[in-house]
Amino acid sequence: MGKAKPLTTDRKLTPTTLSAAIRAAQIAVPCPNLAATLDFFTDYLGFRVDVIFPADAPETAVISGYGVTLRLETATDGAAFLPALRLLCDVSALPLGTARELVAPNGLRVALVDANPPLFVPDGAPEFVISRQDDKAAWGLGRAGMEYRDLLPGRLGGRFVASHIRILEGGPVPDYVHFHKVRFQMIYCKTGWARLVYEDQGPPFVLAAGDCVLQPPEIRHRVLEASAGLEVIEIGCPALHETRADHELQLPNARLAPKRLFSGQRFVRHIARAAVWQTAAGFAFRDTGIADATNGLARARIIRAVAPPTPVTLTHMGEFLFLFILRGELAINSQTHGTHQLLAGDSCALSAGLAYAVQANANLEMLEVALPSQTQTEGSF
Repeated sequence: MGKAKPLTTDRKLTPTTLSAAIRAAQIAVPCPNLAATLDFFTDYLGFRVDVIFPADAPETAVISGYGVTLRLETATDGAAFLPALRLLCDVSALPLGTARELVAPNGLRVALVDANPPLFVPDGAPEFVISRQDDKAAWGLGRAGMEYRDLLPGRLGGRFVASHIRILEGGPVPDYVHFHKVRFQMIYCKTGWARLVYEDQGPPFVLAAGDCVLQPPEIRHRVLEASAGLEVIEIGCPALHETRADHELQLPNARLAPKRLFSGQRFVRHIARAAVWQTAAGFAFRDTGIADATNGLARARIIRAVAPPTPVTLTHMGEFLFLFILRGELAINSQTHGTHQLLAGDSCALSAGLAYAVQANANLEMLEVALPSQTQTEGSF
């Protein structure tokens, strides 16, 4: 038999130091049809999902059972369709110069990867994006049987994802306790209701139409059940992030800590029926509390026109300004992008540095999400 390739350029790596750095192992296998394969392993063979991403159109899933962990990959790269062994390591414990890609004598590829890589947030590529509700081919199957409509197909260079999510049939949701590796994530309930439970936040509660939640980074949570026709809007940064299961934690948990910080953010549950409306410049708005809970990282408001609606000139210099029309109409005009009439169910991401003339009709109500919270520099709803 042939000899394995050397593990390092300086030969300092030994079996002892390598084993001390390894935290887990995965067998990466090709998976052209992820949904069908997941159903086979989980429903028929009893495996469980440990990691899946992206949530709106899963391409990778890590599952485990009977002492084996599989990483199912749908990537079209030819090399990815060869089985491989992934060793999840504490990379700081590996000697300097350790090769990250090894080849066993039988030809099996062995990859040494970071067991807990830092969150990567792309620099992004801001653009003007309009998504229409009437795109009949827009819905696709995502995680836990939910249907997703992508509101930012280009993902603004990978920095943001915005999804319109729905559940057509009511009842229990095939979800599990999980968390997301994110910088920012919020959910607004557009139609129907969902029963949710969150780590350290007490018993399950109902997220009703008009309510929203801020999900701080890595807070454990679970969707328990939903009404038929549930629709929510979810905004996340970065666009590509992992959903990781926590099979050890049972929710609700005994600890109650509503002011606990998760990576500097705290959980927010905004209840529409208890909200106070404020007025300014011909508009009324209710603030969700997200700006305060994220220490200015982001804000989310529900805005409606106060008759008679007045024109607004709007410019922002932030990284993200997103509008989703809940009812009524909104006209947006700029010299660069022309005039667009947004109807209920439509959405728009505004590129920074441009002046937009904005005209609402009397029935307008919309969700506005901005990063950072003070992103507007001229004009305001």
